Parts: sequence; C-alpha cells; structure tokens
Amino acid sequence: MNRRFTPKIVTANLLREGDVVYLTADDRWSQFHHEAELIEDEAHAQMRLLHAAAQKLFVVGAYLADAKPGPNGPEPTHFREEFRTRGPSNYNHGKQADLAN
Repeated sequence: MNRRFTPKIVTANLLREGDVVYLTADDRWSQFHHEAELIEDEAHAQMRLLHAAAQKLFVVGAYLADAKPGPNGPEPTHFREEFRTRGPSNYNHGKQADLAN
C-alpha cells in the first residue's frame, strides 16, 4: 500500500559557506525556512529536487524535507529540520547571532 504524499520543501547546503538553504518558488535559495516553496504534489516535488540537484556548483546535498503550512510560510515537521533552521550549534554565529540581535 502506498503512503499518502505529505507536503515537502527542497533544502540543501551552500557549496562554499555550508549554510542551510531552501529553494523558493521563484528559484532562489533562501536561508529562511518560511520562504521555501511548499510542494504538495509528488511529481512536482521530484522535478524541483532534480532542479536543485543540477545546481552542483552552488549547492550540495539537496533533498526533500517534510513541512506543513504555517501562518508565515512552511514550518518544519521534524526536529532535525527545526534544528537546521537555527544554524550551527557550537556557539552563536550565523543565523543564531542574527536572531539574538
């Protein structure tokens, strides 16, 4: 029995900086999860993943992550993805430093 498709976003890491990024509906890479394109169709999700994977000079490790609609855009549904939205965890820098200000 096939599982029902759940909404997804495309995420990856920037090749040079290593930052977590999310593919937007207008083909930009954003550092903000809420700007990601929420994909609710499985075929469209696979096409967007192929599009992301083809950008090998810009991003690495592209994959589909579960997400849900939220009031300000997509929200993570798994703790791993929630953790990735906060940036590096060893000390406040990157996104964590920006959010602290």
